[in-house]
Amino acid sequence: MSNKISDKDKKDWEDFLSKNESLPDKDSKYTKKEIIKTQKFDLHGYSLEEANSKVESLINDSYKKGIKKLVIITGKGLHSENERNPYVSKNLGILKFSVPDYIKKNSELMNKILNISDAEIEDGGSGAFYIFLKKKL
Repeated sequence: MSNKISDKDKKDWEDFLSKNESLPDKDSKYTKKEIIKTQKFDLHGYSLEEANSKVESLINDSYKKGIKKLVIITGKGLHSENERNPYVSKNLGILKFSVPDYIKKNSELMNKILNISDAEIEDGGSGAFYIFLKKKL
């Protein structure tokens, strides 16, 4: 390989510099992160019926609007009144368990959902969960 630069290469370089053009970034397609439309909703203070109704309407509205990810905050059930009532299941009455169960048993809602998973710690950890919605057809 020669260390000399040809006159044509020098001219091309000078032309490029004089035009103030920028080169396309070929690596940008690998570094761009897709921005996912997300909506967050906190169910603290809701009764089980209110929470289920709210989540159902939230899923339907979000699906229509093209939102892809819902963060549903239920809390961990640490202050639930169910702990004091011996006739109520200590787990199934708590929103953290009951709301996802309600969604999974509703086939109309599940047709709009790709996945339901536990939330990351920054979104509420074990006191929250994600709902990933399908694309609207």
